[in-house]
Amino acid sequence: MPEVMAVELADEPDLSTFENKTGLAEDMKFLASMPELCDVTFLVGDTREPVCAVKAVLASRSRHAVLCIFDHSNEQCMVDVLFSVPSSNQHHTLIIEEFEPDVFRQLIEYIHTGCVTLQPRTLLGVMNAADYYGLDELRRACAGFVQCCINVDTVCALLASAERYIQYKCTKSLVQKVLEFVDEHGNEVLNLGSFTLLPQHVVRLILARDELRADEFTKFQAALMWSKKYCDSNPNIVLKDVIGNFLDYIQFHKIPANVLMREIHPLGIVPYSIIMNALAYQADPNSVDPGKLSPSRVRRSGGRSMSVQSSLDPCGSNTTLSSSASSDAISSDKPSSN
Repeated sequence: MPEVMAVELADEPDLSTFENKTGLAEDMKFLASMPELCDVTFLVGDTREPVCAVKAVLASRSRHAVLCIFDHSNEQCMVDVLFSVPSSNQHHTLIIEEFEPDVFRQLIEYIHTGCVTLQPRTLLGVMNAADYYGLDELRRACAGFVQCCINVDTVCALLASAERYIQYKCTKSLVQKVLEFVDEHGNEVLNLGSFTLLPQHVVRLILARDELRADEFTKFQAALMWSKKYCDSNPNIVLKDVIGNFLDYIQFHKIPANVLMREIHPLGIVPYSIIMNALAYQADPNSVDPGKLSPSRVRRSGGRSMSVQSSLDPCGSNTTLSSSASSDAISSDKPSSN
């Protein structure tokens, strides 16, 4: 009988602790949105967009993040910055170049409130910022969100943001997952209007992947769509020169002869020799050197697939998505005049 009483007492609520967190996150978010209440302003990105914060909140929530953000040379200087006497009205302004304004604003919002709404457009930036500033819980949350946010509607936005953050370690694993999704849904992705917003070398990376499940005519149409969009923005550039950057990654001999002659040849943008080699191969596969059909695959040493890696220039100032099977990084967005 006494044991039953003990269980009943244990199940009773603890009335000694009162919590009322309703609106706390919104109140803290409001605090960070009022410049007159903040004592530090970050000028973020190329546009130097202002993002305000409260130093005491930053310090209490993540000392490691604050040490990275302020990046002072000694501990005492950091203490002076974080815990300056309030009556001095000391306001600090710092420049943040590592991340975009939307990304850094979400990071500051999370530090102040403990909450943030993850979005595909800024996900990669937030995940790398969380890793960079030692916010492990936020980084893990971003990594978990990746699994449910990669879809046909978001895949191009994720790839486009990867270009900005390719130098950070979290990017490689995420982009590899995105590329695997692209491989599985090749025809759908290549038909997206957002596909034209990708950098040229990312388009080439996708078209060159052996694992890409897309028919060759769809690949040609995607390259044509991207090239037309580029020429619309650059009227002095010739369409034939732009699309020439992608032709090596399209196996024209796998496109039916009637499609080659009815849909592609009349455009006048694919060299006649490519059309003739494709038709000759279809008539007699032994009559054409395979290297003339898929020159990019010959250069790639047996057709190893494209993947993600960091490719630094001699000064270490540029990183990009590139081919792991080629010594030449696909790094230029300017079309060559082939």
